Amino acid sequence: MNYDDDRRIDGEEDEIRPRSRVTAFLKGCLLALVFLFIATAAFVSVVGVMLLQDITRDIPPIEQMRQYQPSLTSIVYDRKERVIARLFEENRTWVEIGQVSPWVTKAVLAAEDSEFYEHQGIRIKAIIRAIIRDLQTGAAKQGASTITQQLARMVFLSRERTLQRKASEAIIAMRMEKLYTKDQILEMYLNMVYFGHGAYGIAAAAQVYYGKPASQLDLAEASMLIGVLPAPNAYTPIRHPDRASARQNYVLARMVEISTITPEEKNRAQSEKLKYTMTAQSIKASFVLDDAPYFVSHILFKQLLPQYGRDRIYRGGLRIHTTIDLDLQRHAEKVISKMKFEGALVALDPNTGEILALVGGRNFDKSKFNRATQAYRQPGSAFKPIVYATAFESGYRPVDHAIDAPLNFPNGWSPKNSDGKFSGEVVLLSALAKSINTVAVRLAQVVGVEPVRAQARAMGITTPYLPENLSIALGSSSVTPIEMCAAFSAFANNGYRVEPFGIKRILDSNGDSVENNGPVLSNALSPEVAVTMRSLLMQAVLWGTGTRGKVEGYQVYGKTGTTNDWTDVWFAGGVPDLTVVVYIGNDNHKSLGRAFGGTVAAPVWQEFVAEAVRILGTPKEFNVPSGIGVESVTVCRNTGFIAASGCPQKATIMMPIGQAPASSCPWHGGSVAAARSDPDAPQLILAPQDGAIRGKYQLAGLPNSEEETEPAELFHPVEPVVTEPPLPSPGTGDTWKDPAPVNDVERRYQELLDQYGIK
Repeated sequence: MNYDDDRRIDGEEDEIRPRSRVTAFLKGCLLALVFLFIATAAFVSVVGVMLLQDITRDIPPIEQMRQYQPSLTSIVYDRKERVIARLFEENRTWVEIGQVSPWVTKAVLAAEDSEFYEHQGIRIKAIIRAIIRDLQTGAAKQGASTITQQLARMVFLSRERTLQRKASEAIIAMRMEKLYTKDQILEMYLNMVYFGHGAYGIAAAAQVYYGKPASQLDLAEASMLIGVLPAPNAYTPIRHPDRASARQNYVLARMVEISTITPEEKNRAQSEKLKYTMTAQSIKASFVLDDAPYFVSHILFKQLLPQYGRDRIYRGGLRIHTTIDLDLQRHAEKVISKMKFEGALVALDPNTGEILALVGGRNFDKSKFNRATQAYRQPGSAFKPIVYATAFESGYRPVDHAIDAPLNFPNGWSPKNSDGKFSGEVVLLSALAKSINTVAVRLAQVVGVEPVRAQARAMGITTPYLPENLSIALGSSSVTPIEMCAAFSAFANNGYRVEPFGIKRILDSNGDSVENNGPVLSNALSPEVAVTMRSLLMQAVLWGTGTRGKVEGYQVYGKTGTTNDWTDVWFAGGVPDLTVVVYIGNDNHKSLGRAFGGTVAAPVWQEFVAEAVRILGTPKEFNVPSGIGVESVTVCRNTGFIAASGCPQKATIMMPIGQAPASSCPWHGGSVAAARSDPDAPQLILAPQDGAIRGKYQLAGLPNSEEETEPAELFHPVEPVVTEPPLPSPGTGDTWKDPAPVNDVERRYQELLDQYGIK
């Protein structure tokens, strides 16, 4: 090898070495880049997976999306299908898209998503614009949601504005587009969206704002409602009419822009003066009971919530059909609200037990204490018909006699009459009509306290506070007005006990039956005794203590009730197909001040019933079925014999066939001989205190001759011998205690609201 060649080779090597270093460097850089790319990709993958997990974390499974059930309003109806109350967590009534006004669908598409029927759940261009805008501002403020995305957010996501939530929203929206048709999505949206003032969905909004169904909304009404959707509280026409008008104009302009309406239609809608059914002052919370509040709260806390739970009642969309007649109920509330004192009114259909009206106080907002169902009060003389019914079931008759005279028991109890007077020997029908205390106590002694208690139970008195002594005859028990109404119904329906009920049927949101209720009847009295008692109580209204309960043109039966010191007063009775009880008394049991059932409660009862018979169209006379063995007889109120032409006081009553006297009153024109030989002549009923007296007519006596016409001793007062009663009577130290103090009830009511999460 020559020198030159060696130089060439060495030079080439010198040139190659730098190149190799460059190559190596480049390879190193390439490897570094590859490593960096791999690391970055791994990092991005990890971050992407984490981000994807965050995005998909709130996305529900397909099956859950299929099975989603919205919160629906449960509606309480009266017997004529009129709405009484709406019970809801969200005030929403589902309505099919075909039952929504076309103006609503056109307005919502124009204002919210004009490309709704073209996209697949999202609008890509709108999303890109929104993302760019959000990145520029550094916050997620720009909206780009389709109707489907809005629905996805309402149903499955929170309302926070983040890119993560928007990504989840888009995924759910695309899934929903595959699960449902466009019309189904639009229907769900219109039923789910919030319109303000507690109205969720178009059906509730149409009712809340305009008081009409969604199908009847016109263009002006529809555009106004759709206009509030972006911010219902800010755009409500009730509080912010100017803002609402601007939003309505925007919706109408969009409808013109996409050729949904003409400019002329837009102008007409803008000029229409809308009429709203609410005012800013009338906006209330969800648990507000405007109609029949005492009745609704009664069925809510006694039946609906305990049986079905809060979610089913407040989210289940139940249709609760009740027995209440709304016209009757409103009239009852009006009558009770005018009273000077607190009180209650209950009206039943005596043939079925259906509650037609129920008022538990003068003002539900001020007092939730339901005096119709929760106030255990002494009924006083209103309880006496049960004592008389027990006696007649035992074989005694309304024409028989008893003694009205002082009673003095060894334990110190000395029941007296309200007027402090005594009449001696009296006919039972007169004693009941005039509400004589001593006769009622004597009858209870004769028939026994336990049979009286049993008769009360059979007729519907369910209270646990039923005394086991003679004071029961004077109404010393503690009963509620609804119990008394049930008991008095047995006199109207010819002897049956009825169970009061307020719910006829319940349907679920699909219209399927959940519950059905009907009359529950059982035997309480023999038909003959029931009809007899009703006829006697009709006399009490005609000329006894209940005259202020008369209703012109109608047969009325009733009984007054007044307790010691005038703390509680009652009137219980009815007309054909209607039984009503009115109770009046102070919650703190202070005296009403010489108030009697006949002077205070009876006029209230009469005012209600006089209008009720018109509302219900009740018959004017009671029907006595042919199979009941009774007959109509006119008797002398002073003797109990068949009335003679000269009898100054007569009464036409019903009696079991074969029990009435055959002879006419011997004091007023009838034959003395016939009266003496009449096997069905009135008998004198003797109580233990009257043991010194034996036989018939020992006090009143019969005339000595046909010429004797003045029954000189017919009403001669008697001072009977004091004997030990066969059954215990109240002790001198006995005091009545309120089993359900109003404060305890109010506290319990609030506890129930808290328990069921009701606001």
